[in-house]
Amino acid sequence: MNSASHSPDQSCDVLIAGGGMVGASLAAALAPLPLRVRLVEAIPPGSAGQPSFDGRTTALSRSSREILGSLGLWPALREHAAPIRRIHVSERGSFGSTVLDADEQQVEALGYVLENAVLGRVLWDELGRHANLAIDTPAIVSGAVTGPDDVLATVEKGGIRQQIATRLLVIADGSQSRLREAIGVGVTRKPYGQTAIIGNVGVQRGAPAATAFERFTPEGPAALLPAGPERYVFVLTRREAAAVAVLAMPDADFLELLQSELGFRAGRLNRLGKRSAYPLELVCADHVTAPRVAIIGNAAHSLHPVAGQGYNLGLRDVATLAEVIADAVAELPAADPGDARLLARYATWRRPDQRKVVAFTDGLIGLFGRPGAGGLRGVGLQLFDAVPGARSLLARETMGLGGRRTRLARGMPL
Repeated sequence: MNSASHSPDQSCDVLIAGGGMVGASLAAALAPLPLRVRLVEAIPPGSAGQPSFDGRTTALSRSSREILGSLGLWPALREHAAPIRRIHVSERGSFGSTVLDADEQQVEALGYVLENAVLGRVLWDELGRHANLAIDTPAIVSGAVTGPDDVLATVEKGGIRQQIATRLLVIADGSQSRLREAIGVGVTRKPYGQTAIIGNVGVQRGAPAATAFERFTPEGPAALLPAGPERYVFVLTRREAAAVAVLAMPDADFLELLQSELGFRAGRLNRLGKRSAYPLELVCADHVTAPRVAIIGNAAHSLHPVAGQGYNLGLRDVATLAEVIADAVAELPAADPGDARLLARYATWRRPDQRKVVAFTDGLIGLFGRPGAGGLRGVGLQLFDAVPGARSLLARETMGLGGRRTRLARGMPL
């Protein structure tokens, strides 16, 4: 794009477009650094329409727990987080199954389940403690023009437009990002033709505490995640054509369907909460950087929730970008966070992890979404369970401990 032609009203070092779970996490990571950081979010936290911090839950990987701990957030989150100590994976109608166990991996938990609203509250409470962090909400970044030394971003707030010059623009405004498109980065989309139906459910005489269940069915994957005593979060996927009818089922009929899909290993399901539905597709940005721009979280990669990797992958984007910037500032306090070499290091570091997780989740849908192969998949799970080291390898990937790890993910400060 051409250089900006208007004088900026203000300037900053890093402007983050999007204050959802990933954008707010990056702001929290960068706030202690000697940088002027600005966060722009369209919907204030606590508002009824805020999609990132609503009544849904997120499965945090072991790596994400370490990152949040390094940012000083875990003490406020711990009491609200339900641990996952076992993950039972099975195929409906087959004897094949495998179990990932925290004791086998010598960790206290494979992951945790946390309400998005709690995470949002803790994140934004932390952001309010930093004087060098400016927050605009409700506001949007409606456009951006890159120049050799900065990006001139247009911020709209309360009917007023401001031109803000930033040395680095971070796009974290979700899979439908218009800003990503505005700077010329395309995406690859793969609709799955599926809808995720999500909600809370109670259980009687359940399985051992802290056990999650992932089950593959001809209609798509289903899951139960422990969310507290005798309470689970369920995810049930259905083909788009069937999802509307399933959502409209009376509670008793829906509970019967959920029970038949997931079996009785977790116990007898009851006390059904509100159901919500979300269309599923794979969205991958063609590039995760552009001149003076970094793209993170769902704006870079929006995944099928089959393995619960969405926020975890985005949080690893955050930890990597923050470390690359922190290293540059430590070497030279006046370092440019939008320098092309810095962004190249970020992209190179993130590429293997992003590609691996996208291939893993998409591959699971390809393998377990094909009808008529349930018996073969069941046999495959039995064989997988028998291969030495296979469970440990899968557990490490599930915990986000594979590949090169950031300082934050190792429990160290930036």
